[in-house]
Amino acid sequence: MEKQAITFIITMLSTLIFAQTQEQKLEQLMQAYSATGKLNGSVLITQKGKTLLNKGYGLRDVAENLPNDPNVIFQIGSVTKQFTATVILKLQEQKQLNILDKISMYFPDYPNGDKIRIEHLLTHSSGIFNYTDDREFMQSKAMKPITQTDMINTFKNKPLKFVPGSDFEYSNSNYILLGYIIEMITNKPYEKAVDQMIFNPLKMRSSGFDFNKLQKATKAKGYIVYAKENSKESDEFDATVSYAAGGMYTTTSDLNKWLTELSFGKVISKESYKKMIMPYKNKYGYGNYINNFEGKTLVAHGGLTFGYTSYVGRIIEDDLNIIILNNIPNYTINDIANDILAILYNKPYKLPEILKEVTVNSEILKSYIGTYQIAPQVVVSITIENEQLFGQATGQAKILLTAKNEESFFIKGANVLIDFKKDTSGKITGLILTDGGKAIPAQKIN
Repeated sequence: MEKQAITFIITMLSTLIFAQTQEQKLEQLMQAYSATGKLNGSVLITQKGKTLLNKGYGLRDVAENLPNDPNVIFQIGSVTKQFTATVILKLQEQKQLNILDKISMYFPDYPNGDKIRIEHLLTHSSGIFNYTDDREFMQSKAMKPITQTDMINTFKNKPLKFVPGSDFEYSNSNYILLGYIIEMITNKPYEKAVDQMIFNPLKMRSSGFDFNKLQKATKAKGYIVYAKENSKESDEFDATVSYAAGGMYTTTSDLNKWLTELSFGKVISKESYKKMIMPYKNKYGYGNYINNFEGKTLVAHGGLTFGYTSYVGRIIEDDLNIIILNNIPNYTINDIANDILAILYNKPYKLPEILKEVTVNSEILKSYIGTYQIAPQVVVSITIENEQLFGQATGQAKILLTAKNEESFFIKGANVLIDFKKDTSGKITGLILTDGGKAIPAQKIN
């Protein structure tokens, strides 16, 4: 009996030590990502109702020196798609629509509308052009209100990328159309429908739309340049532009509630949720990417909008939620989530490397100004503001490029390097963009 008691105590102590070590590793990891400029926001990790980490990092308002904390409200970009997809499934449960409906039922004059179904929109298999790839629109119109007709006209007459249902290509336009369908069926603004069907029942009191009009002290400002002495706030999409594809704001705690209740059948039926997390083409379900992690189901989505990045992930079998909300651009926010998973499942991981920055002569910086062709429909524009170099890809926000040396630059908060290339005379001819280890050459075209 005494031996059993000692064994029990040792087991309990070992469990406590492991838990402490795990939580210490998580905090060490977050501090390291914060130091590299890849994390500036709030992180919440829960498992089976237990909080493993719930903390803010960096500042929500640089000018006022206000810190991020668990109550801060962030824009979440494309994580909004989970909510749009859920409302569509809710309406199907109410027999107000069927996901196999052709979109010509709702948009009679839409080209090829009799070939595109609601399910194609949900799964990004419609072939519809992605409006955020329209460089001119994103630079000149994305910050202004737009009507439904004008919004649809930005993409409806572009040729389909492929036969609907035959392939996958991520397109925000799909979820814009889903939002309009929701409005037609409910006879309410999309935002009101989400509020009544999701926010109110789940008591998500810090969630909503139209971040520009939000008047709360806990609102995080978005930054494209984040530095205590020289920060630059981002532009903001108008709510009518981001809309059902990426216009939502919320907190980590509201999202934690959402992930849990959704999978437990408290929002839509378990049968509908099962369809939602079924991987279709490119492992995409309805508003979620579905991946296998250690034999378990990882349901996740990221978000990127001007000055904000987000990640939400849930491992269904282990009731594990990971939520990361940033008020800086981080194109590799998934790296943080992957390292969190490595710690929680006792897998190898490395702390992120801190790159040192140097000062580059302004004349050298000026030689890099120009447009670089990175793909048939994608260019990177290099500009200078206040003797700092900026890069802007088609449809994306302008990002500060920090010098690693005279010819190599990196993006704080992202695993991205840009190396400028010269010919034998010293003239800049192009660049190589290395994103997550993948090198992409781009020729200077002007």
